[in-house]
Amino acid sequence: ALGASRFDVGLVCAGNALMQRLNGAYRCCPEPTDVLSFPFHQVAAGELPRPRCRDEYNLGDIFLGVEYIYQQCRETGEDFDDVLTVTTAHGLCHLLGYRHDTKPEWEQMYQKEAQILEELNRLTGSRLRPLTAGLF
Repeated sequence: ALGASRFDVGLVCAGNALMQRLNGAYRCCPEPTDVLSFPFHQVAAGELPRPRCRDEYNLGDIFLGVEYIYQQCRETGEDFDDVLTVTTAHGLCHLLGYRHDTKPEWEQMYQKEAQILEELNRLTGSRLRPLTAGLF
């Protein structure tokens, strides 16, 4: 769905304390959160990086706030594994240059998340939907 299968991605599962520190340091919002993405390359939405050497086949790191996500799922009754998967797709979109600061950006990112999740749904029989509903 992305054409990025030859790239590496770092995935870190983190508790609230680390997510709060990272969110404060990089987004000036000292609260825990569900996901933070740190791209290795700066690319426009929908473009893949053009690595010059083997070490650059890295999209970046996704930090999943698993403690935060678990707490939210307990409050909402949502399935933890489903939310974790959808949140990972959301983080991956950020590594690929997608944002959701404006409505047009949100629409573009929502479509990419939907594309990723549709492929996962096809392969796994799941019924996952994008995370970005209303996030702009």
